[in-house]
Amino acid sequence: MGAPALLGIAAAAIALLLVLIVRFKVHPLLALVGISVATAFATGIPADAVVDVLTSGFADTMGEVALLVGLGAMFARIVETSGGAQALSDALIRGFGEHRAPLALGVAALLFGFPIFFDAAFMVMLPIVFTVARRLGGGVLIYALPAAGALSTMHVLLPPHPGAVAATVLLGADVGLVILLGIVVAVPTWYLSSYLYGRWIGRRIRLPVPDLLSGGPDTGQQPDPPRPRTVLALLLLPLVLIFANTGLSTAVDTGALGEAAWIPVVQVFGEPPIALLITVAVAMHVLGTRRGRTRQFLDDLLDNALKPIAPVVLITGAGGMFGGVLLASGIGDALAGTLGTIGLPLIVSTFLVAAILRVSLGTATVAITTSAGLLGAAVAQADLNPVQNAAVVLALAGGSSVLSHVNDASFWMIGRLLGMDVPTTFKTWTVIKTLVGVVAFGFASLLFALAS
Repeated sequence: MGAPALLGIAAAAIALLLVLIVRFKVHPLLALVGISVATAFATGIPADAVVDVLTSGFADTMGEVALLVGLGAMFARIVETSGGAQALSDALIRGFGEHRAPLALGVAALLFGFPIFFDAAFMVMLPIVFTVARRLGGGVLIYALPAAGALSTMHVLLPPHPGAVAATVLLGADVGLVILLGIVVAVPTWYLSSYLYGRWIGRRIRLPVPDLLSGGPDTGQQPDPPRPRTVLALLLLPLVLIFANTGLSTAVDTGALGEAAWIPVVQVFGEPPIALLITVAVAMHVLGTRRGRTRQFLDDLLDNALKPIAPVVLITGAGGMFGGVLLASGIGDALAGTLGTIGLPLIVSTFLVAAILRVSLGTATVAITTSAGLLGAAVAQADLNPVQNAAVVLALAGGSSVLSHVNDASFWMIGRLLGMDVPTTFKTWTVIKTLVGVVAFGFASLLFALAS
């Protein structure tokens, strides 16, 4: 099947999916699975391979999301019922002031988001965000969106996150320079896109703090909450473990650290699901049994935390299924081939190619990797200096952020965990992701021009 036909099928599938969910109120899980099946047949995937393609895309996404969301929900409920979230939120508000609470949460998210993948860091931040929103009022989005945008900005632009690493390697840029310039770009990008817009739209769309993640309604003020520094230490525990894994991996890859038998063992403890598992176990002791909670109480608490998250996990997995079908059908290759002949300035081409692949395929990492592979030869031939090369990487990363929609797993996860319907998720998360990409591209272009 030719590229025009494949691209037409992809556009029609996305449009039909939106009509079913938004106009006819079909449950997103049913709509995503149904459209995935129809798209698989329409694009010519053999009938005996359709189920394998569907389950592969679903399983790949579930493998990344299910454990993180499940363990994150457990951790969130322990922190909330112990009064830990309240204690830390009180400390944040005392430090920054009530009117700067969204800024405080965003700054914390920028720090957490540097070494930690988006999904894991978001689950760790949620109980604090929810508690601040309950205390100060005004709806959950005004507090959640600046924090979520900060995590996404760091995930998109900076190594050691996978997309930025792939672009840096494939385009031959210097990792240290990409990190340095990435930080220079990421902070104002977050402020102009996620913080300012997140506060603005959060004031206009006031949603209550959902009970979905916490496994129950607000537990109220606890008479003897833990110290804020105890809760902060628990929040930092998974971040330290994951960052240690990242640091070891980087040291081994660059040759700064030789191979040793203990390295893989330490790295296992730094994988996000294992790091969160350790954190839940430590929190059960520190905030549970050590404070007089019985084993039965904790078991019931964790069981109730898991029950409400099934829709989030399943719908997110179905979004991954749809993206998997688009990849397996050859739509990504067809689009890459079509875009390879665009006669635009190099840095503009990198942004547009990554953006269109992102919109079509729904996964930022695949969009970055495909775009970098497609444009690698052109970048090499352009004889760029190191700053220009790093700027191209940042432009490519910015393109991979734009227009998050129904084929993106994060679209469903953010929307469901924050209690948003599909139109509201488009008005909030899709716009923030697009602003992050466009603003980052603007700063990257400025760096590219100044280095010329």
